[in-house]
Amino acid sequence: MTRFTGLIASAIAAISLLCCCSSEESGLIRTPVPERPAGQEDMVAFRCDPIDTVRVGFIGLGMRGPGAVERFTYIPGVQIKALCDLYPERVESAQQILRGASLPEAASYSGEEGWKQLCERDDIDLVYVATPWLLHTPIAVYAMEHGKHVALEVPAAMDLDECWQLVNTAEKTRRHCMMLENCVYDFFELTTLNMARHGLFGDIVHVEGSYIHNLEEFWGAYQGNWRLDFNEANRGDVYATHGLGPACQLLDIHRGNRMTYLVAMDSKALTGPKLTPKYSGHESPDFQNADHTMTMIRTENGQTIHLQHDVMNPRPYSRMYQLVGTEGYASKYPVSGYTFRSAEKIDGVPDHENLSMHSFVPQDVKEALMEKYKHPIHIELEEIAKKVGGHGGMDFVMDYRLVYCLRNGLPLDQDVYDAAEWSCIGALNRISIAHGSMPVEVPDFTRGAWKKLSGYHHYMSGE
Repeated sequence: MTRFTGLIASAIAAISLLCCCSSEESGLIRTPVPERPAGQEDMVAFRCDPIDTVRVGFIGLGMRGPGAVERFTYIPGVQIKALCDLYPERVESAQQILRGASLPEAASYSGEEGWKQLCERDDIDLVYVATPWLLHTPIAVYAMEHGKHVALEVPAAMDLDECWQLVNTAEKTRRHCMMLENCVYDFFELTTLNMARHGLFGDIVHVEGSYIHNLEEFWGAYQGNWRLDFNEANRGDVYATHGLGPACQLLDIHRGNRMTYLVAMDSKALTGPKLTPKYSGHESPDFQNADHTMTMIRTENGQTIHLQHDVMNPRPYSRMYQLVGTEGYASKYPVSGYTFRSAEKIDGVPDHENLSMHSFVPQDVKEALMEKYKHPIHIELEEIAKKVGGHGGMDFVMDYRLVYCLRNGLPLDQDVYDAAEWSCIGALNRISIAHGSMPVEVPDFTRGAWKKLSGYHHYMSGE
């Protein structure tokens, strides 16, 4: 089955290359941007009616799903109504989580069609998807068509066609579709976002993000090795969202700004062909994904973004997360710290008069800054988030915020356009690389609606 799905993914990638066209005027390769279907409206800043009690169904209970079920047992205003996985024993394991929390048992679904039966229930408001990647968009589309809001694991879509499916279905059904990008809720990222909104870094000119994470210890843990299989069949940054999501929020992407075009380049594929015989049981001389992929992106407002992807080699974990501004700098990896042009921007923090723009501020100044500019979401949820956990607590913050926004009728922190645009990088990489690293236009999934919020900071700005 995994080899078959890999061939499908490879065929889809080839079709996407054939469907792009170049423009001699701009020098950009463009992919089709379909007209918005008649009668549909954009979803920028979309709100739905408040849902007092959010009734949830979980699909996918392998690696990520059980943790999500447990986290939801700590969130007020939630009922866990249904659980689904291909394998019934995983459903039973998740039921044990509910029993351990003294909660009622949920309806159980399993098998190839179980997810459809869950989506068809009339007592579910939110479908939470944590399946293998190739099922993310099909389930999300089916759930929205059956009146459900959707939260789906990263990446939300695997090619451009799926990205447009998510956008068009959300607009048609007026249902939220949020990708579960947890890294935007990391405490350092939240604090830095708040600092940026208060002007400490001046004008932001450049941001960096990455997914540098050796996955060799995990390849065999994926049922059927579907993740390695996708890397075998597809070239490019197939997992860009952890680095890109926080960068886009700093730059107000879709809220008065947009990514305009990218260029991509990659190394040889050396490690993948060695891993495939070990974990998938077959030789792979044509393994597609490189050991290292780089992407450079430019925005409408003149900023640049640098992304990296490397899941093959022995390197320290890094999401990079670096911000370059006219008045300051922030970095989380490899060293966490802040740098400023002058002390004026950090007034009120003790012992900061002799700071240098050539080095990080001392640790005590950094700690004082992070305490002073702690994000309101962080202030509210820090204690319980660290107790419940999930990547240090950011998973809980993510889930809590999703439910909070639904219960209060607020725009979600991440919308369907974020899901589509953050997920399309791999497909656009493949086009750029196949054409000698030519620039490729990033589709405007909002179809111009990003301009509506010009001058408006992101919902999570802390203001």
